Amino acid sequence: MLIYAGKNCSCWCYYKRLRPTIHEIITSEIKAKSAALDASRPRIDQVSKTTVPGLKHPNGAGLASYKIPGKQKYQNNRIVIAPTPAVGPVSSLMAPMGPAQVAAQELLESILEMVVQILENHVVVGEMMELKSTVQGKSSSPKTLNGDLSWNPDSDSARATGGYSLGFSLMVLQSECQQLICEILRATPEAASADAAVQTARLASKVPAKETRDGSEEGLSFAFRFTDAVLSVSSSGGDVIRQGRGRRSSTVAQEGYGTGTVLPEQGIYLTSSVYRPVLQFTDKVASLLPPKYAQLGNDGLQAFIENFVKDHFLPAMFVDYRKCVQQAIASPAAFRPRAHAGAVYDPSVETGRPVLQGLLAIDQLAKEVLGWAHAMPKYAGELVEYVQTFLERTYERCRTSYMEAILEKQSYILIGRTDVESLMKHAASTFLESSSGEKLSVYAHKDPESLEIEMEMDNLLLSLRPIKQDNLIRDDQKLVLLAALSDSLEYVADSIEKLGQISPSSLNRRRNDSTHQTHHHRRTSSALTASLGSLSDQYRNLAAECLRVLRIEIQLEALFHLQDMASREYIEDQDAEEPEDFIISLTSQITRRDEEMAPYISETKRNYIFSGICSISATATIKALNDMKSISLFGIRQICRNCIALEQALVAIPAIDSEAVQQRLDHVRTYYELLNMPFEALLAFVAEHDTLFTFSEYSSLLKVNIPGRDIPADAVQRIGQIVAP
Repeated sequence: MLIYAGKNCSCWCYYKRLRPTIHEIITSEIKAKSAALDASRPRIDQVSKTTVPGLKHPNGAGLASYKIPGKQKYQNNRIVIAPTPAVGPVSSLMAPMGPAQVAAQELLESILEMVVQILENHVVVGEMMELKSTVQGKSSSPKTLNGDLSWNPDSDSARATGGYSLGFSLMVLQSECQQLICEILRATPEAASADAAVQTARLASKVPAKETRDGSEEGLSFAFRFTDAVLSVSSSGGDVIRQGRGRRSSTVAQEGYGTGTVLPEQGIYLTSSVYRPVLQFTDKVASLLPPKYAQLGNDGLQAFIENFVKDHFLPAMFVDYRKCVQQAIASPAAFRPRAHAGAVYDPSVETGRPVLQGLLAIDQLAKEVLGWAHAMPKYAGELVEYVQTFLERTYERCRTSYMEAILEKQSYILIGRTDVESLMKHAASTFLESSSGEKLSVYAHKDPESLEIEMEMDNLLLSLRPIKQDNLIRDDQKLVLLAALSDSLEYVADSIEKLGQISPSSLNRRRNDSTHQTHHHRRTSSALTASLGSLSDQYRNLAAECLRVLRIEIQLEALFHLQDMASREYIEDQDAEEPEDFIISLTSQITRRDEEMAPYISETKRNYIFSGICSISATATIKALNDMKSISLFGIRQICRNCIALEQALVAIPAIDSEAVQQRLDHVRTYYELLNMPFEALLAFVAEHDTLFTFSEYSSLLKVNIPGRDIPADAVQRIGQIVAP
């Protein structure tokens, strides 16, 4: 409701009261919210049940209204909430969509809504003053026919409207709101809003001179208030610019608004919660003003907040998150496997997937930055670039950790060879999960091409004998690290793919209003998405490389233990009850390493890593007969017992197809049991199973010396006639 005063009352008096009045309105609203918040808090005897220990409100009270989210764990049939430690530069309260962000946004929205109502009254007054000046101008001077007199803040002819200027009033309103925002963000008003201060001072310099205000009897002077308690005119004087003309207004500005009583935290990271209400406020102001005056609203809070984001918030965020990334990947615990012995692999982080602490922190930081991008879609391009920079630095650190574990080892040298890489890619496509996530069978129904490639790979590894122990990764913890690193890299790669699906352009489309200018990013959305996709591929390739190293390392380790068979003579005079020492050592090592790696890799990948033992062991054991000069019947039993012990160790690995392992090692036992047959019986067996073994393998059965067995001179030729195609 507008109330007009007499002609002798000056608009300048109104302007002196406007700023402290707005300040009082805002302060009163904040005090009301603070009182409501205090009333909603539980009694003292309930605080311990609802507040987070150690978390204090700025005024000393416990925060009963804000809780830190954490993981829920069941213990003794009860849910135990374990708070998740913050790895970013902000606490969980200040994180995107955190309680502090929600509280700040709700507070600013309510205050800006009141400011919009005040502005509506000023618009009405402006229209009336403009109409008044136009009517008077028709009877006095043609110069006053321009309707811009009461709206243009730079027009000296505003005196014709009694000194009233809507632009000046709008600037005062926005300047006060700007001071409020600076308090919320803990920003220095003079530094953060220098442009707005200059504009306000410039408008103040255009206020009508004292003699004109005192002597004007033609202009309509006025005062107004709201009967609905939205505005209450203060009797105390105050100035309208930041520096202030009177002591009272300066004191009011210094006192602040008391936002600390209603906000859990304050700081620059509340920019995201301030950003959207300011844009909505700008839209409402533009809808109130006539189209030709729309620029008055755009030059105020919107320009301030956008400049603040660009010049202060984004640079500060980049520095803070870069520091957090560096701390996360440089920490001694960053690449330390953290699962407990005997744990079972869980594909979900929430329920126990042991992603390396460094990579888990990086993933959380990336998601946190993406949260800021959701809150401020206009700057999504820059924020996604930040994420990409952090992920690239993390990848280099992962690569360094990987190289430290395998440097100068034979397995690393092997996977760098093109022939080995080609053979292992085929093995990976057979053993690992398909792109659709379907688990593939490892041994079932192998086609001839796969068997041929497997044999080629085995022969390649056998050609490396003798295997030296110094060329192997003897430290089990390094192998566990490779397993954990592979799974963690896969986890981050999945997150990067999800991040790439949310392009800056899609974030910008979330803006409900299309009147704001589209932000031109330094890189296009498609380029950013492609870069993230390439980065995801790098993470996956390194994860696959870790698995290939583990597979070859396990095969080389088995070959290292089995290579002693070729130099031994199995002329035993008594039946052995136990497998040989090198087999015991190998089987215990297989069991130990499988248990240590189990928490970090899925069953399919465990299958891929350990299934190579069966193939290389079977091939090496059969080919070992070529280098044996003689073997006794007890020696044959000893080798068969070795095969049984190895079979039991491999079958104990849950991921491995036990039936396929039994078939493969039964094949080895069958081969050595043929040594017990007389030549004629062996010849009959070859006639019935001419494809069970190769001609070279059948020939080796005839060349080795077995006490008490007679072999004809033409035995090899007769076997060849049967086996030859």
